[in-house]
Amino acid sequence: MSPAKIEELFDLLRAACARQFRFNPRRVTAGMRYVGKEGHGKDQVHVFRDASTHSQIELASTFATLREKHGEKPHWTEAEKARYQNTDAEIDAEIAAKKAELEFTQNSALYQDHKAELLTHYKDWPGYVPGVTNPREAARQLIAALTEAKDPRLTAFAEHLGGNDPEHLAHLLLSPCHLEIEASKAAITP
Repeated sequence: MSPAKIEELFDLLRAACARQFRFNPRRVTAGMRYVGKEGHGKDQVHVFRDASTHSQIELASTFATLREKHGEKPHWTEAEKARYQNTDAEIDAEIAAKKAELEFTQNSALYQDHKAELLTHYKDWPGYVPGVTNPREAARQLIAALTEAKDPRLTAFAEHLGGNDPEHLAHLLLSPCHLEIEASKAAITP
């Protein structure tokens, strides 16, 4: 399907979701991805999926339907619906908080001390080391080792970011790596 047709469908989706569920069009634009068509004839619908939670919306003409269940998994919790109903100010505040979190991580002693090691796990990094674990697993192992060693940098990092969940800490620690890789690619490409 052409990008223009997909954009038309997104226009219909944003309008339907705003009208039917009070979803913020900005959140729909940022969170949803077009999956494709399902069904035949009059029963054909266009399916969109949230990029992170995988919750789905069906669009039939100008009417949207939230798929409350997909297979056995429940979707569209009240918290997720509320997130899609955030005001522009709430979305802007969320973006600012994520930027601050990323900036803190990027400048933290923990990231600076382990940046070179973490980057070697990315195939797009010039210093990639083949045959090692993937970046997420490497970050998990690093967090586990630092937790066991009671590393003060990890403790300070976790306290500042308000949590000790190893998965979340690993995710945060990898976030600046993507910026480093993009900067490296930009430096190489004229």
